[in-house]
Amino acid sequence: MAADSEWRGSRTCGGGGDGDVVEDETTTEDEFGSQEAAMNSDDVLMKEARPIQVVLAHEDNHHFDLDEESLERILLQEHIRDLNVVVVSVAGAFRKGKSFLLDFMLRYMYNQNPGTWLGGDDEPLTGFTWRGGCERETTGIQVWSEVFVINKSDGSQVAVLLMDTQGAFDSQSTIRDCATVFALSTMTSSVQVYNLSQNIQEDDLQHLQLFTEYGRLAMEEVYQKPFQTLMFLIRDWSYPYEHPYGLEGGKSFLEKRLEIKQNQHEELQNVRKHIHSCFAKITCFLMPHPGLKVATNPSFDGRLKDIDGDFKKELRNVVPFLLSPENLVEKEIGGSKVTCRDLVEYFKAYIKIYQGEELPHPKSMLQATAEANNLAAVAGAKDVYAKGMEMFCGGDKPYIAPTDLEQQHLTLKEASIKQFRSIKKMGGEEFSRRYQEQLEQEMDENYANFVKHNDSKNIFYAARTPATLFAVMFTMYIISGVTGFIGLNSIASLCNLVMGIALISLCTWAYTKYSGEFREFGAIIDQVAETIWEQVLKPLSDNLMEDNIRQTVANSIKAGLTEQGSQHTKLKTN
Repeated sequence: MAADSEWRGSRTCGGGGDGDVVEDETTTEDEFGSQEAAMNSDDVLMKEARPIQVVLAHEDNHHFDLDEESLERILLQEHIRDLNVVVVSVAGAFRKGKSFLLDFMLRYMYNQNPGTWLGGDDEPLTGFTWRGGCERETTGIQVWSEVFVINKSDGSQVAVLLMDTQGAFDSQSTIRDCATVFALSTMTSSVQVYNLSQNIQEDDLQHLQLFTEYGRLAMEEVYQKPFQTLMFLIRDWSYPYEHPYGLEGGKSFLEKRLEIKQNQHEELQNVRKHIHSCFAKITCFLMPHPGLKVATNPSFDGRLKDIDGDFKKELRNVVPFLLSPENLVEKEIGGSKVTCRDLVEYFKAYIKIYQGEELPHPKSMLQATAEANNLAAVAGAKDVYAKGMEMFCGGDKPYIAPTDLEQQHLTLKEASIKQFRSIKKMGGEEFSRRYQEQLEQEMDENYANFVKHNDSKNIFYAARTPATLFAVMFTMYIISGVTGFIGLNSIASLCNLVMGIALISLCTWAYTKYSGEFREFGAIIDQVAETIWEQVLKPLSDNLMEDNIRQTVANSIKAGLTEQGSQHTKLKTN
């Protein structure tokens, strides 16, 4: 697929960069002129390319979409689509200089000459958009539109893609938004640079654990080391006297931070074990502060003259460490190398997972703790209800009148709700209300089960099915005899058929109750018998009883009036 006319599709670079620190360089005037000309031509190429947002973040509904067309336009160009891909991503909290760092990576990719790639002192920094201030700049996931084709020392070629991510923990992103962006970038990158400020704090490790687990859940198959390389990049490092700037200081610092000790709390041990289990390689690089002009000057545009020397020195180390041909890490999934063409398909598959509802929603520490706290209160209150009902109408208790059972249910329900309310819970009254509703619903469900269990102890309730079937058989027998006697043989035959079905049902029901087999048939027979009882026999018996009572009352009144009349007659006679 051809690149868009606005973009510079890809660039082939040699393998000359060795990543050594260069502090003092002397060049002839001719050499300097040729280097300057090369840099100017690289500037032209760089201006033709631009950052392209491939994962779109919608602030209104916190939903993410993949711009498939843009991603395919970048990665499916004919000369790169079958090359193994190297994806370097930078992620971390917002406003910590991720895009600023990526722009120096772009300078290196456009000019890998160890002496000149950092640029001139008076040259503004361009590439991924960045600015000073406290508001976020990047949203979703962006990639550089130009894919760099690098010749490795073994003669093979790889495609290098640079990725910028939305900063985490800004005022407009939920925990799920942060986890989705971090997980997506980790799953699709071969090197994830975790950009942190000043130190590695425990909450940084806990967030890393949450985000990587969210990514691991989305992967169809979980391998022992699902992700490749993680670099902790500590910005504004203020303790070079304890651990010096650079890779060696970062190594000793990281070993100390990720060390698992015997006397360490289990929670802290689990965080460190999880991080080690997720990444095949973990490194750390300590970067100095870039200087006060960078931090406080609102018009700072990235010129090297405004950046401290220590920062520029470490830039000459960290960027080649990540991007020099001998250090490039090719993307692998499941032990197989991933091409540019494959990466497009993986992006499509992963974004669909995060667009759906299959994965659990990550929550803030407060929300997760409040939920656990309220669920524990629900479990305790429900246990009080269950134990009380079990003591009142449990398995060894006799049949209890339904009204008494209902009264006990209401009493215990009120006591359980009172206990739930009395427990101190996080999250506030509004948050706890839905858990109280959940408790009430679960107690009502338990009550329905206790009612069924209590009814099963009622010998008359248990005998309802055979009594109903016997009544049907007896009724059909009488009707069959009468209709057969008067010559209505078709009705008599129908009644005999119904009587036979009732007899077979009665025998089947008895067998299921005796043997415990074919319980589903027994349940169906019970349901049919209950329907006949409720819809036919019970109304008939109620009507007959009502008529009998009415007749009895009428006869009593009549007898009373007759007796009163006879007494009146006797008095007149006397």
